[in-house]
Amino acid sequence: MRSLALRLYHRLPAPARSIAATLEGYYLRWWRYGPTSERLMQEAIAREHWTAAQWHAWREARLAYVLERAATRVPYYRDQWSARRRQGDHASWELLENWPLLEKEAVRQHARAFVADDRLVRRMFHLRTSGTTGTPLEIWRGHDAVRGLYGIGLARTRGWHGLRLSDRRAMLGGQLVTPVRQRRPPFWVWNAGLHQLYMSSYHLAPDLIPAYLDALVRYRVVYLVGYASSLHALAQGALRLGRRDLKMVVALASSERLDEDQRKEITAAFQCPVRETYGMAENVASATECPSGRLHQWPEVGHIEVFDGGHPVPAGAFGEFVCTGLLNADMPLIRYRLADCGRFAPVEERCPCGRTLPVIAGVEGRATDLLLTRDGRRVFWLNPVLYGLPVRQAQFVQETLDRIVVRYVADPGFTAESAATIALRLRERMGDVQVELEEVAEVPRTSGQKLRSVICNVSPAEREAVLQLQRDRQPT
Repeated sequence: MRSLALRLYHRLPAPARSIAATLEGYYLRWWRYGPTSERLMQEAIAREHWTAAQWHAWREARLAYVLERAATRVPYYRDQWSARRRQGDHASWELLENWPLLEKEAVRQHARAFVADDRLVRRMFHLRTSGTTGTPLEIWRGHDAVRGLYGIGLARTRGWHGLRLSDRRAMLGGQLVTPVRQRRPPFWVWNAGLHQLYMSSYHLAPDLIPAYLDALVRYRVVYLVGYASSLHALAQGALRLGRRDLKMVVALASSERLDEDQRKEITAAFQCPVRETYGMAENVASATECPSGRLHQWPEVGHIEVFDGGHPVPAGAFGEFVCTGLLNADMPLIRYRLADCGRFAPVEERCPCGRTLPVIAGVEGRATDLLLTRDGRRVFWLNPVLYGLPVRQAQFVQETLDRIVVRYVADPGFTAESAATIALRLRERMGDVQVELEEVAEVPRTSGQKLRSVICNVSPAEREAVLQLQRDRQPT
């Protein structure tokens, strides 16, 4: 159904696509913002200067509520605790340390069982995601959780840079707003509902980037949001062309690790600071970089423990992030393994910005390869290729510019039509490539036991051919 809707959408003329995006934008705006948004934002701002004691008291109270709700109203956890009682285990569910670690696979297999029994999923906000692990997931959020999250976001993304909800932004994301085969602008849609110029991340070829830059000026964009690699590609084009009419307030990088070279070039191109963000659809952790360059956790969203070898480690030590969602109590995920690793700054270390929000000293584990196309584009966001399909895990391996191998672990119900859908969706993003599907019992992991969902094995010679094409097609 989604593929059919996408094909019908792509047949629309460009103005009609923007109308469709605007209608979706007003729907999202209704979910995200409302009469309480200003109050939620101001409350979030006030909490940014809480003492450690205030945060501890708040976290303990909220955690107690979430754990009780999970143990008594969420079928997955309620069944788990009932089974433990029958086996003579009298551990208290009131203590977080008595809860087992939760794997993504359990959430994938039993997604609806994680929704509280006093909520109806048809009245909740529904998301599909696979993050960087290649494991498709379904997530539901209640209205309070959605508006709570965006109320905090108003304070700690726009607010930290003096931006308002009405300020125009450009979003470089993974939605197929324009068919990949299209070679003439527009490569974007205007979403009036969110004051958002949504720009395709699949068309950032060197000869097409000037059209993107012109659109930023024409739509009077104030700030940028998007994948680090996409923002960087846009910045490189602006620097190459010597454009100085693209001054922004801030660029917010998401979903990928932002390296220092990328930061420098984005800053130079758009004459603004670049701030990193951290989050995931499961809504168990969030963080944003402050004007002093520190990545501050949002404690209201989730409680993060750092584990090493299956045991918690003290602040400052490196390890795996294990998160308990605090905001979305209607689908609580307790001690959830994100597959991300990192460390917190020591508690006594204060940020120059004056905020007392915990500082994440570093996040590892989100790096993923970018796929290359013959026309010089770099493709990152492949999650939607798996949406709605009976696939437990998948890995996309680009062996050459024209050949991609998809290793997948199938669920019951996987058919030849499922395989054809994967190939079709890949070609919609990559162009005319050969797609080979390889069913496996388990997707192979790295020596560090991490699952890389995207791997690019394109040879140095082919990479050089792409670079030469970029040089040949650079506008003068």
